[in-house]
Amino acid sequence: MSSTLESLHIRTDKPQANEDELTYEQQHKPRSEFESREQYLEHELQIMAPKRWRPNLPFKDYRFEIEDTIPAMAATIGKVVMVGAIAATFAGALGLNEGFILENVRYELLIASVFIILFSGFLLPTANLAGTHGPLIPLIPIVVAAGGHPMAFGLLIGAFGILLAISKGGSMLANLTSKGVCGGLLLYLGFVGTASQVKKLFAWAEGIGMSHIAFVVIFCTIILYALLEHFRKRWLAVPLSCLLGGTLAFAMGAPFSFQTEPGLPNMNPMYWWGEDTGWMLGLPTIEHFMVVLPFAILAVAMWSPDFLGHQVFQKISYPKRTEKVHMNIDDTMTTASIRQTFGSLLGGTNFTSSWGTYIVPAAIAKRPIPAGALLTALFCIIAAIWGYPMDLAIWQPVLCVALIVGVFVPLLEAGMEMTREGKTTQSAAIVVFSSALVNPAFGWALTMLLDNLGLVGCKERSSELSKMSRWVLPGTMFIVLSGVMALVGLLPGIPAIIPSFR
Repeated sequence: MSSTLESLHIRTDKPQANEDELTYEQQHKPRSEFESREQYLEHELQIMAPKRWRPNLPFKDYRFEIEDTIPAMAATIGKVVMVGAIAATFAGALGLNEGFILENVRYELLIASVFIILFSGFLLPTANLAGTHGPLIPLIPIVVAAGGHPMAFGLLIGAFGILLAISKGGSMLANLTSKGVCGGLLLYLGFVGTASQVKKLFAWAEGIGMSHIAFVVIFCTIILYALLEHFRKRWLAVPLSCLLGGTLAFAMGAPFSFQTEPGLPNMNPMYWWGEDTGWMLGLPTIEHFMVVLPFAILAVAMWSPDFLGHQVFQKISYPKRTEKVHMNIDDTMTTASIRQTFGSLLGGTNFTSSWGTYIVPAAIAKRPIPAGALLTALFCIIAAIWGYPMDLAIWQPVLCVALIVGVFVPLLEAGMEMTREGKTTQSAAIVVFSSALVNPAFGWALTMLLDNLGLVGCKERSSELSKMSRWVLPGTMFIVLSGVMALVGLLPGIPAIIPSFR
């Protein structure tokens, strides 16, 4: 009897291992121990323990899976397209030739790869990749016309972003945004983005005199997407849709040829900021910084709704007990700001934001950030040096369906998911309404204020907020954002307050 009690005493004295204290390596199980691959992927998300500002190593802290190739492929396509759009807009406004566009896109792909590996793949695995700030593209001609300098613009964006990240302003604003406001923002972005890509594909098809190609490609893509949804293989939507769209278009006679040959861009920053080379602008002056100041404030202010949408999409797609691997908004702002600062100093075209064409497919595939990030860096390096993949990525049948099924339709789905329960439809409708009036940043700031005041949405939620959260912070954000837009003439029908922006 005494020996039995002694053995019991020994067993109870020995503490049981807490799962939260075990490392990823200790908790990892092979795929064969799970009934389905989905269960295996969800378990991988639950056992990861990302470390901030410390090394996170492949196979020790995370593994590579076949699903990681999908967001990496979508991200590379999106990067080529978005940086190309910014470079082309600047080239048109500054009178630069097409050679500048191609070489700078290749340069930006290499710059992006370095920072992807350093941060998202190694030191900050919950920071989303630093992508491209698409909403800034329409502002570029205004910035150039006002006498703005791209280096000054980029450096100010980086500086303001660092300040916001240090103060944790991004996550604070995200926490003040209700499900209704966020869901409405996702619905607006998803619908507008889908409609724009369909329109672009038809415009391209009409331009080559084959309008029927656009209809066939989109119709077949819809059927494919529905089948993938039915068989729970939606994470394959991007590669299969790109393959389907490109194959159908080429088979029906659409012209395509590889033109970009292998090579490397000029890696000398002084070349890009020379007075007779690269941008042909020289280095910026104090006046250049003053001109772009309001645009830089606006760019960073627009980060919060963009980052919030990406984080929420992860929360909807990932299983429970995966909070540790969710995208960290403040860390993402930090990496985006650092990447922006160095990219501008080196001579790149990119203006950075959270990389949507990466994080959305990654969330659908139930994969954490770091492994796919390293593959994205690899794919970007291959595309930049090889050259030929760049031609395929920007071919309209491939590009449009990739963005539709990889980004915009999932955003629509996430928005509808967020507005299913509770008193969220009022806030969602106001977001869409006000975003259509000006832009998504304005719609987000205005509706967040109205929602937190209790004028729309859930009144109970509003009554539980502090005075600071209810109207001080949302009101300040709305006034600052609206004021900057008024200064530079972004409020429809109202001339710019600063004459140089008119």
